[in-house]
Amino acid sequence: MNWLSDLHQTQPIAYAIGVLASVCVLGMALGSLKFRGIGLGTSGVLFAGILVGHFGEDVDHHTLDFVKEFGLILFVFTIGLQLGPGFFAALREQGVKMNVLAAAIVILGAAGAPLIGWLAHFDSAAVLGIFSGASTNTPSLGAGTQALSSMPDIDPDRLTLPALAYAVTYPTAIVGIIGTLLILKHLFRIDPRREAESFALAHRSTAQPLERRTVVVTNPNLNGVRLDAIPGRIESGVTIARVRHDGETCAATDATVIHRGDRLAVVGTAAGLEQIERVIGPRTEEDLVLSESDITFRRIAVTAHEVLGKTVGELNLDDRFGVAVTRVTRADIEMSAVPGLRLKFGDQVQIVGTEANLDKAAEALGNSLKDLKETHFIPLFIGIALGIALGTLPIPFFGMPQPIKLGLAGGPLIVALILGRVGHIRRQVWHMPVNTNLTFREFGIALFFASVGLSAGAKFFATVFSTTGLQWLLAGACVTVLPLLLVGILARTVLKMNFMDLSGLLAGSMTDPPALAFASNIADSDAPTVAYATVYPLTTLLRILSAQVLAIVLFR
Repeated sequence: MNWLSDLHQTQPIAYAIGVLASVCVLGMALGSLKFRGIGLGTSGVLFAGILVGHFGEDVDHHTLDFVKEFGLILFVFTIGLQLGPGFFAALREQGVKMNVLAAAIVILGAAGAPLIGWLAHFDSAAVLGIFSGASTNTPSLGAGTQALSSMPDIDPDRLTLPALAYAVTYPTAIVGIIGTLLILKHLFRIDPRREAESFALAHRSTAQPLERRTVVVTNPNLNGVRLDAIPGRIESGVTIARVRHDGETCAATDATVIHRGDRLAVVGTAAGLEQIERVIGPRTEEDLVLSESDITFRRIAVTAHEVLGKTVGELNLDDRFGVAVTRVTRADIEMSAVPGLRLKFGDQVQIVGTEANLDKAAEALGNSLKDLKETHFIPLFIGIALGIALGTLPIPFFGMPQPIKLGLAGGPLIVALILGRVGHIRRQVWHMPVNTNLTFREFGIALFFASVGLSAGAKFFATVFSTTGLQWLLAGACVTVLPLLLVGILARTVLKMNFMDLSGLLAGSMTDPPALAFASNIADSDAPTVAYATVYPLTTLLRILSAQVLAIVLFR
């Protein structure tokens, strides 16, 4: 067994990879343990890395540095791709108020951490870790550490301090966030279940469900008129799927001519259908879908590159293939297929027509399950390369002693948010199946945590059981709780915010899944997830930028 005990000397890279794998196994097992439904999750890898780093042999630092940065890039880039489509929408309407409050929490924490560090005479490098650990935000730790490593004349021993402070303050932060929610609950005598009911009543979806009706053409002015010439059809937002004339049913196209007495199958919202009924004629109980004919419908996935970004009207499927496009489903939201609706990769389009015509339309739209399940690696690597370029670009700011760099956390995140929102550029599609996205994300953050833990392990126990460690812990608790309490009290007393929104906002401002799980459990509702998802993207970005700014200000 000498070859194994000497592996760290004979093959240091192989030894490093083996240790990283072992740390991930131990950490995942540790993270799966839960107390009252709350566990460390992937964060357990950090503490497993600390244990192995303390008791094991030193691991090749060049390998650890590479794995740490690579894991961080994978983590933030996949987050950006997932959040990109909804990021900019979250900044509108209700999202503006929530994101302003979340930004206030970030700014208070970013100001409080260096203030406490100055009062307690902490090392500036430790302040970066306290800021990140107190908010349980891993990307900001990566951004701060990466910015610190780029500073000239930084002692290598100081580079381990952010990870040490992060590890010390992280568990306390989880308890502090949950404790703050309980304090607010008791302070304002909140009944979470009643709040959840009020939330459900007030936030019922404004997107009205689509209905299908059959109407009879009784308006004499429509006799001999093409469907695309029916007044108010576009304004009402309805689509016409089928037309029955003289006992025969056919798919409705813009060129279809209608006559008095014809039956039309129309799809739209209740308000839109009532509007079109006043133009065409009254409804009837007859259902053209159930009538005997060779007309049927099919849901088709949009995967063909040449149709991406085109509107339903531009595709002209009715004239080309004799089919009618009635509905489009995107991210579980069903929309009426109005002519101006632009199609995106993965949209589910419902079309009506004969089997032969449906086959032709499906071929034009793509309808490839293989493409839907496939990860497009060329655009993925293009996005990562662009993110690294942006992250290493010096950006001058007025009043700053040196330019700010977004770093390997901020650059890839911003690029991924933009590309996720754009969706595609020509034939390059930034689409990643959900399961694949989660896999890459967990793999990346596990590598990052393992590398950070191994690097910090040698000094962790000496620090955490010292006076300095206790001071870090108390400082982290203050940075966690005080901003949350201040903003929470303001939101409840002044803005009268529902506890479901408030708890999701506070958990999202700290990017803390355990706190979100706790809020959902006490209310027996998933309602806090809405606010959490609304503020999460901007909060992550602000924490990354704040860590960058702190590193520059503290070490100028």
